Amino acid sequence: MAKRKTVNSAIPTQFRAFSSELAAHPVLGAFNPVSQAVARAFVGAGMGLTVSSLVIAQVSQNADTEPRAGGIVEEIRVVERQTERYRADESTLSKLTESLLDTPQSVNTMSRELLDDRGLNSLNEALQSIPGITLGAGEFTWQGNAPNIRGFNARDDMYLDGTRDFGSYPRDTFNLESLEVLLGPSSVLFGRGSTGGAINQVSKRPVFDLLTDFSVNIGSDQTVRSTADIARPIPLLGDGAAFRFNVLAHKGEVADRDGAEIKRFGIAPSLSLGLGSDTQLTISYLKQTSDDRPDYGLPWLNGEPASVARENFYGFDSDFLKTDADILTGQLTHLFNNSVNLDALVRYADYERDSRVTEALITESVTPGAPLTGISVYRNVFLGNSEETLFTAQSTFTWELETRGIEHAVAGGVEFSREASNPTFAFGVGAQSTDLLNPISNMPFTGSTDPRIIADTVGETLAFYALDTLKLSDAWQFTLGARWDRFDTDYDAVRFIGPATPFNSGDVGGSESFDQVDKETSYRVALVYKPTLESSIYLASSTSFNPSAQSLSFLTSGRGLQLGNQFLDPEENLSLEAGIKMDLNEGALSFAGAVFEIAKKNARVPDPTNPGYNTLGGEHQVRGLSLDMNGMVAPGLYITGGYTHLDTEVIKAAPGAVAGAALANAPEHSLSVWINYQLTDRLDFGVGARYISKLLAENTGSDKSIPSYQVLDAMGRYRLSDSISFKMNLTNLTNEYYFNQLHPWHVVPGSGFTATFAINILY
Repeated sequence: MAKRKTVNSAIPTQFRAFSSELAAHPVLGAFNPVSQAVARAFVGAGMGLTVSSLVIAQVSQNADTEPRAGGIVEEIRVVERQTERYRADESTLSKLTESLLDTPQSVNTMSRELLDDRGLNSLNEALQSIPGITLGAGEFTWQGNAPNIRGFNARDDMYLDGTRDFGSYPRDTFNLESLEVLLGPSSVLFGRGSTGGAINQVSKRPVFDLLTDFSVNIGSDQTVRSTADIARPIPLLGDGAAFRFNVLAHKGEVADRDGAEIKRFGIAPSLSLGLGSDTQLTISYLKQTSDDRPDYGLPWLNGEPASVARENFYGFDSDFLKTDADILTGQLTHLFNNSVNLDALVRYADYERDSRVTEALITESVTPGAPLTGISVYRNVFLGNSEETLFTAQSTFTWELETRGIEHAVAGGVEFSREASNPTFAFGVGAQSTDLLNPISNMPFTGSTDPRIIADTVGETLAFYALDTLKLSDAWQFTLGARWDRFDTDYDAVRFIGPATPFNSGDVGGSESFDQVDKETSYRVALVYKPTLESSIYLASSTSFNPSAQSLSFLTSGRGLQLGNQFLDPEENLSLEAGIKMDLNEGALSFAGAVFEIAKKNARVPDPTNPGYNTLGGEHQVRGLSLDMNGMVAPGLYITGGYTHLDTEVIKAAPGAVAGAALANAPEHSLSVWINYQLTDRLDFGVGARYISKLLAENTGSDKSIPSYQVLDAMGRYRLSDSISFKMNLTNLTNEYYFNQLHPWHVVPGSGFTATFAINILY
């Protein structure tokens, strides 16, 4: 059975005919004589062409080419990459042994080029551009990024280079090479979590190329952003040694959101040894700090956002959210032979956070339609600090073998991690209220800040996993996978008696301590049929689990600081997905479509017989459709777009709760599209649109919701020379007043019209 791969080594003699084939190609012939000269130069040098946008040839090895060990003949696809742009062929995860075309799961990717073209400078901005993902506004206990994927919370499902990145900090994109979102339960790959999916951030790595890339952005919302990306080989350390250094400085406000401020700084050096050899070692470090004035938005009023000016800010000028993330990673890959490979990674991470945030609440009864004058807004102030640490080590072996005429691609390994979280929570009592229509933020905060609880949680994970893709024939593939996790959590907390608040009577004190061990096995089964080399049809089933301390906390509320989930078994989730994937336009364009169902059979719900505690008595269901397209439609015309339909329902709830309601933060329809057109060699422009249908903030019968919205964006870029370019990004062209972060107690508006001008120097 032939295995398709990209060639990066010497090319056999027959490929020297590519220059003449290239000239005759109906699309590439338009690029003559430059394309011919480039092709001849590469082929004459014996180098592989690796461009994803256009397939030049597809040739099977004949008798003149030596077969692989074991007598298996490899099929070699040689492609020319006119530009990386928006399409990806492979996942960076070593656990996924097949190309994305043959991976039986929906995977949405965002390339570095797409992030730059759209001006997506934060992870939140990037995730908002992916259909099926919405953002929660978070609480003071969970800050940073709070995405929801296919209707399920995913704030604990963020990864960096395949390893959990659970710190509460606002992630920037300055050191990202790409972003991968694996949709659907994926515990067989990652362990606990991933009910709706998982988000994998792919870091920039050292390369052999000489790279110097400087960028300065100036925005209409007083944004000033500077980044640098420098890569160099290091001959003194060997032929395969190289380093890369990325740096970020960002300061700005949010358009039409008075009071919100963003300050971020980051550095990311990395060093690789042995590039291009069988053994490669990469050591990388990421440091990112932030010093923001957090925006907790507007209050709800009678089930909808208060009808006030978008600029209204109800916090204090002295509010703050400071974070500091330090992540040190070492990764070793070793190719034992053509069939066996090792990918080992060790990481230590430290995340620190200190905050005081203000939430606006309307506590008085207001008759619907009544004038809003004279309404007082209660300022609910939260304070806290925390330090989270992570140590993890994981090793993955990939092994290609043949048994009884069946090819196997096996990925298996072991993972150990120790995570710790030590937060202190406090409420600000006695904060002065403000007016709903004319809030005042420049007054001092004079309330008390007594601590209420210090909670210390340590979680240790030991896991073993294996996945095997059996290639039964040229047309049929079968995947089996399993992972066993042991998740051991140790919880200790000290509570302090403090003044009464609207959410706590003040009469709680003492301490608590307990351990909990969860042992879970996750599965994946999939069947793939390939009617052609450029297409696949699949049917897949996978599982995931959500333990009580998934987020390294047993606290079920950031307001009452209650415990309610201890000693409960993990929630369990089952997904069924059927899909089709195709490479179109001679490999330049990819299409993926899928229908799916995710069922949570034992969701945590309030225990009717034990107030304040939960029980595993609920059932949630999500059914949907996703469509995705990425790549080159025609020479110079590129597209990335997708649509997701979600039909969500609470099938079973606790007695007295609302069954039949839709899930919160799960839009029925979501659409995102971006089109980039290269008008000339020097000028290109892009246009994009995002649409989200009505969203519920909670499904407990309060009917808090936001209306649908659509946002239009545009970009224009002019290349003054090979080294200097100018770019203008226009976001929210129509100045749509919309809300893009929801919480049951507050709602945050999206930014207004924003213009950002960038100067980029690349040489």
